[in-house]
Amino acid sequence: MQLTLGVLIGNRGFFPSHLCETGRSAILDALSAMGVRAIIPEPDATSFAGAVETLGDARVCADLFRRHQDEIDGVLVTLPNFGDEKAVANTLRWAGLNKPVLVHAFADEQMKMAIQHRRDSFCGKISVCNNLSQYGIPYSLTALHTLDPASPAFEEEIRRFGAVCRVVKAMRGARVGMIGARPAAFNTVRYSEKILEAANISVETIDLSEILGQARRMEDSEPVVQDKLAAIQEYTPAKAVPAESLARIAKLGAVIDRWMEDNALDATAIQCWTAMEEFYGVVPCTIMSMMSSRLYSSACETDVGGVLGMHALAAASGAPSALLDWNNNFGDAPDKGIMFHCSNLPRDFFLEHSMDYQAIIAGSVGKENTYGTIVGRIKPGPFTFCRVSTDDRRGVVRGYVGEGRFTDDTLETFGGYGVFEIPGLQDLLRHICREGLEHHLAANLSTTADIVHEALTRYLDWDIHWHKG
Repeated sequence: MQLTLGVLIGNRGFFPSHLCETGRSAILDALSAMGVRAIIPEPDATSFAGAVETLGDARVCADLFRRHQDEIDGVLVTLPNFGDEKAVANTLRWAGLNKPVLVHAFADEQMKMAIQHRRDSFCGKISVCNNLSQYGIPYSLTALHTLDPASPAFEEEIRRFGAVCRVVKAMRGARVGMIGARPAAFNTVRYSEKILEAANISVETIDLSEILGQARRMEDSEPVVQDKLAAIQEYTPAKAVPAESLARIAKLGAVIDRWMEDNALDATAIQCWTAMEEFYGVVPCTIMSMMSSRLYSSACETDVGGVLGMHALAAASGAPSALLDWNNNFGDAPDKGIMFHCSNLPRDFFLEHSMDYQAIIAGSVGKENTYGTIVGRIKPGPFTFCRVSTDDRRGVVRGYVGEGRFTDDTLETFGGYGVFEIPGLQDLLRHICREGLEHHLAANLSTTADIVHEALTRYLDWDIHWHKG
């Protein structure tokens, strides 16, 4: 998805006008090289190359942004000189975009500090941020206070900011489908629909019996079932799975796909234990894995908070997320442990994978009723973890985010699993337990904790703890 930025150039009139002209060219050249679309006033729309200084300039730029508000993902405020802080703040207030804002300042050159070339953007950025704070407009900052737009560091800042914009866009107005009731034994996944609705996140519910009933009515020969069956067999090796079970899984997937499309859903949380196995004869894990692989994240045990963490991580990285348990210690290593699920992990998580039966509940409902899991070991490498939860006592959305790595330590077990290492793990576990948070977490094979934390705290105003080890 192409990133579209509103570009706001700040100007102070007693600085040389050529700084606005060359600054505009430098910014637009850098964004174009990155494939970023820029929405910016025409050079003749204001007195200095489309830059904003007066109230009239602010109106011109704000009107432009407002006309393109459905296209703009975020705003880049760039200061080729000191900039007029009031004009910048007024532009953003009048535009009313409610989108992420990145404040950038050009770097002065040591050999060009005479009045003809001196920028003072270093100082102006501080004033702009002061005014944005007064106006109640949240904003992001570059890691270095000043940056040359032609530098690799600037490119990295724009790519990071683009990811922040994706997360904010994904979470505002997200629609989650909840299939089935919360399993009776899982009080831990309770959440507040009303708190999420207040956060502009809607939950669409459907009874599990409706989904299973529609699936039972379908014939094996229907084209949509055959298409889904072919997709399943291409997705993962399934030689050990009976044909009857594969057909049931395909029908289930076809029904869920249709329901998601009809309700414009971004993610799902699905009841599993144990009604689906007892009354339909399969587990939904493969279908859920396939949805998550397509970035339509899917969490088991109707964990709506869990799938929101998956959704945020997927938006940040552009890669699939998984739902896992903080499951076991790993010997006496304080910073290591084992993550596990039955599992519905996306296939990209695994070294090798295949479809099998669900070993945990096979003893109670029969092995023949539990085919459909995706099993294997998680491949070594870095990952980001996230948890989103509603705090009904305080009426807020909260959670945590951090980073670690999956290791190649020797381990033999079942399901989808991996040994992980997180610096300061014991402190993190104490935080989870002290705060009464869930035993589920979302994981993504990326290093995006800073992006997710920025998006969820600064722009959504959620209470998210960042574990830095």
